[in-house]
Amino acid sequence: MMPANPVQILLVDDEQAFAEALSRRFEQRDVSVTVAFDGPAALSHLEADANIEVVVLDMAMPGMDGLETLKQIRRRWPLVETVMLTGHATLASAVEAIKQGAFDYLMKPCDLSLLLGKIAAAATRRRERKAQILDIQSTPYISDRDRKKRIAKILSSP
Repeated sequence: MMPANPVQILLVDDEQAFAEALSRRFEQRDVSVTVAFDGPAALSHLEADANIEVVVLDMAMPGMDGLETLKQIRRRWPLVETVMLTGHATLASAVEAIKQGAFDYLMKPCDLSLLLGKIAAAATRRRERKAQILDIQSTPYISDRDRKKRIAKILSSP
């Protein structure tokens, strides 16, 4: 079940027909989606739109692959959650993606209900973490060092 407020999704896949079809299926379920067809375009969308909460990211893309894109997302936007969705799944790539901070890793083709459930869970985790960080930032009388330490702990927790 999707959160009460619409989730802002960025769908990143180099297979244009697949991305557009999945985007339409999301929109039919009142999910707000932006599409990018490669890693650099995904990063540009994230730079321009601070409301994106969850990235659904293909693993195998020419140029900047999904794993490199994931690393950039985690480094630059640590609150944005990423669900990897790939037709080229291997155990090693799944382990590496999770190690690099992916929320989950799914294989194409994937049941839409399962994918929407993962997106909802990822958005919920992002919103909870954001609220925790805002609480820490607004807590008076704690040192900047302690504040940074507490925020880093939130961002590094699974």
